[in-house]
This record gives sequence, structure tokens and C-alpha cells, in this order.
Amino acid sequence: MKTHDWRQLPTLGDPAAGGGSAETKWVFPDTFFDQLPDVLKDAPPLPGEEARYAQIRAVITAAQRDAALKAALADEAAQAEKELIDPLLQFRNWGVQLANNWSATSNNAAFGTDYFTRTAIAKSNILVNAPNETKYLYQDLDAAGGRLNGANRYTVIFPKDQTPPVDGFWSLTMYDEHHFFVPNPLSRYSLGTKNKALKFADDGSLTIYVQAESPGADNEANWLPAPQGDFSLYLRAYWPKTPIIDGSWTPPAVEQVN
Repeated sequence: MKTHDWRQLPTLGDPAAGGGSAETKWVFPDTFFDQLPDVLKDAPPLPGEEARYAQIRAVITAAQRDAALKAALADEAAQAEKELIDPLLQFRNWGVQLANNWSATSNNAAFGTDYFTRTAIAKSNILVNAPNETKYLYQDLDAAGGRLNGANRYTVIFPKDQTPPVDGFWSLTMYDEHHFFVPNPLSRYSLGTKNKALKFADDGSLTIYVQAESPGADNEANWLPAPQGDFSLYLRAYWPKTPIIDGSWTPPAVEQVN
């Protein structure tokens, strides 16, 4: 049994609100290296990271003694935020690339020294479970490689007996370009196992309609409402079976039907 007094966490100041349509920023390049020592203290190095921590602390010490060096570090941090970190919000820019433009990761919650994937997860997901608990699959593009956008209509068709192989449950969730939910007439943000009204075709297949406008009353049970602009799809498979863990099963393509 372990206990931790979370009241002792360091204070990093007030965040900059995203205005409801973008992320809330907590990290700023001009103060990053002032805050980093407290962060390193709060998160001790894992085995094998001691030398890396020593290097970082040496750089911080040098910057504290040289204003020009500190300014150069802040400038590089700003460039890294724009060129490296910001693109990670889009799923297609990281992860293991799968068929039909889907992507996934295999080391969730056990990143080790894979700092890139850990950063990408923190940027676009916030939190993930270990792969044997939950498999996550990400999509920004249609079958032809076009950016998913609410101006178009799409279908995701699971052939008979080819819905995500799980012992738990699965869901396909809709997010806008900032990875937020968007209000819609059905107040529906995902479809999957828990939706008991899903309609299967006579051949046993399942078609999910991904679009901004209703596909018609007969198909609304299978409608995943989309926002007007760019959006992303996120498939979660809880208690996944081996085929989805090892990648031998992947989701079908997101087909544009306009």
C-alpha cells in the first residue's frame, strides 16, 4: 500500500483558456525552463534516465547563469512547440500506421524512453490504458487520404462478424479538429456495443453513417453526427482480443459517399 499527498504538487500558475474551441495551454516556452526543475523534482528519473536528467539539469544551470543562452533555449522551445508538438494533435502524424489510414500505438502506459509517443498521447489523448486493457485506433482521413470534414458524407462498414474483436465493449467516437465533442441534435458522440438499437443489414454487416446531416429516419440509429468542419474518429476497444492487439484485425476504411 502506498499513499501520496497530492496537495504538495508544484504550482505552475494559471492556464490560458482556449476559449472553448481550443485546448487550454499550461506550458509556455518563455517560462518552460524556469518550471522544469520543479517538474523534474516531482517526477524522479526511472531506471536508465539518470544520465538524461543530469544532462537536462546541467543545461538549466548554464542557462540560469547566461541570459543569452536562456533566451536561445526559450526560442528553440517556441519553435519545437510550433513545429513538433502542435502537429501531434492530429492523429495521422504519429503512431504505428495501419491499413485504411488508421493508426495505433502498442506501448501505451509503458512508454519507457519513447518520449515522442508519450508526448503525442499527452497532446492528443491525455490518458490511455495499457494495450491489454484497451486498444485505441485513430483516424483523420478517408479511404482516399482526404481530411475528414463535415461537408462530406461517409460510411464505416463492418462486414458480418467483423466488428472490433473484444471481450468487453467497443465504441467509435466523434471529435472536432480540437478533439472536443460538438453538440448535435441527438446529443450522440459515439456508437458501439452499448447502443442496442444499432441496425444490422440482412447480410450481417453493420454500417455507421458519419455525416453532419441525418441519413434519414430509417438510418438514424446508426448515425454518428459530424461537425461542419474537420473532425477525427477514435475507436476504443475495451478488453481487446488478440487479433486487435497484434494488428491482424484493423478497422474498415472510412469511405466518402458523396
